[in-house]
Amino acid sequence: MRTFISAVLIALVTLLVPASAVGYWADRELGDADRYAAAMSPLASDPAVQGVVVSQTARALSGQIDAGPFQGGIEALLREAVGSFAGTPAYRTAWDAANRAAHAAFLEALTTGHGNAVTIDLAPVVARIRQELVTDGVPLAELIPETRVSVKVMEYDNLGALRKGFRMLQIAGVWLPALTVVLAAAAIAVAVRRRRAVAATGLGLALGAGLLWIAVAVGRRITLDDLPPDIDRAAAGAVYDALTAFLRTTAWVVLAVGLAAALAAWLSGRVRRTP
Repeated sequence: MRTFISAVLIALVTLLVPASAVGYWADRELGDADRYAAAMSPLASDPAVQGVVVSQTARALSGQIDAGPFQGGIEALLREAVGSFAGTPAYRTAWDAANRAAHAAFLEALTTGHGNAVTIDLAPVVARIRQELVTDGVPLAELIPETRVSVKVMEYDNLGALRKGFRMLQIAGVWLPALTVVLAAAAIAVAVRRRRAVAATGLGLALGAGLLWIAVAVGRRITLDDLPPDIDRAAAGAVYDALTAFLRTTAWVVLAVGLAAALAAWLSGRVRRTP
């Protein structure tokens, strides 16, 4: 009976590993402005994301200037200027500011029930670009008004379901990790052969880590497949990868811990049997 109970607890631990990681991620990573900004900061140098920012910002800025028959040239000029600005430290500073604003919009979209899209407000980026263009003497740059430019990075028709899931994950993120640890300890404590239970628990943790990795990969495919056609797939993929980096790292750490525990239990048994 004790062996059966231990096996059931180990199976629960295996299933709770991915659920615990995702719950903690939703509560502590996505829900925290500093961690969200830190995750998104490297995207400032991502080519796909830069391409979206450059094209949409240049298009929006050129729309604020009436250049008559030279409108196309103005947009091309602005695109080149914005592209050059995108490689500067000032751009990275503006990008971080934009993402802090985006985090507030992100949480609002997932908690208040308003809207179906997650956007990045590029107003700080636009303001810095305008300043740089005026300083560099770019023609007509002084005519660019202060304006808001928002870039949609995620959009769903069923964001309501995502809101419910996000709220549940935030709640679960508080107690699921602790429950997983308690069940793992209980599985070892009630086992008749504890060394084998340690090995089995370690393998269960490793299997749970594998399930987490698969869930992240499947989530990526589903997320990108559900995007509207006007959303850049490469940029959205980069955003997804940045936001889920914590989950992938967690999967590798739990995998290493689980395999190490299983190996240690196996080696301990071998040493004891050695005359």
